[in-house]
Amino acid sequence: MLNYKQLHYFWAVAKAGSIVRASERLNLTPQTLSGQISLLEDALDVALFLRVGRRLELTETGRLALTYADEVFQIGSELEEALRSRPENVSIQFRVGVDDAVPKSIAYRLLSPATSLTEPIRLVCREDKLVRLTVELAIQRLDMVLADRPMPAGTNVKGYSHKLGECGITFFAEPRLAAQLKQPWPQVLDTAPLLIPGKEAAVRGPLMRWLDLRQLRPRIAGEFDDSALMQAFGQAGIGIFIAPSVIAHEVQREHGVAVLGQTDEVTEQFYAISLERRLTHPAVVAINDTAHRELFREARKPSLAS
Repeated sequence: MLNYKQLHYFWAVAKAGSIVRASERLNLTPQTLSGQISLLEDALDVALFLRVGRRLELTETGRLALTYADEVFQIGSELEEALRSRPENVSIQFRVGVDDAVPKSIAYRLLSPATSLTEPIRLVCREDKLVRLTVELAIQRLDMVLADRPMPAGTNVKGYSHKLGECGITFFAEPRLAAQLKQPWPQVLDTAPLLIPGKEAAVRGPLMRWLDLRQLRPRIAGEFDDSALMQAFGQAGIGIFIAPSVIAHEVQREHGVAVLGQTDEVTEQFYAISLERRLTHPAVVAINDTAHRELFREARKPSLAS
């Protein structure tokens, strides 16, 4: 079994850059530290350090060990902090990864039910690419990932994708830009400046195919991984932009933009990805229930727009 005291000594030396500096911080003799690290290397049958002149350098195995040691002692610090908290101040920590392709307004609307539970919830949000978030989920540093697509195919992470809902998309333009566009919908998009989601956004492919099917050739004025940044450029009049139809009124109100048109032939889908096949975490259950009962209820009704 791994000796965690020896691992801590290795971690301290790797962080300090030398045995002497680490020994001063730990109030131990250099000989003690050196001996304990040698015991760790013998037990693991690996070399963690190479001596280069008077300096110590990590081997490839040592760098790998340091990555894991960082996580071990970070989690240890979090555990210590949690145990030191007074019971009356303890709340359930709900750690969520938000794929950066998910619009901020949608993320807020989906996550807000978790903050209204009887038991207090401490919401911790991390935003990143979906692939990296699923890795964090796999090592249980996240409780849930909010994404615009199911778990990516081919990933080694054993997780489950719970569909929260889907809706069509609405096209918006800054009022002065909208006034310059004289064509009816959807021909108004032809040759007009258009801002599109980045290549990793699930809606990107269906949007481009829809435009091609209707023989619409907008001028791509920009593409954005972050939906909030795309909306900011759209608000500035750089180009037409899209957003999920369930937040169309909110986008209009917040950004002062005009609606050009809407289609249900292109849809955005949203998923809660978790390690649970059957949802049991109270916050995830609340998010799932509210999404189906309220946020996406109107989107399930037939629409005449196209």
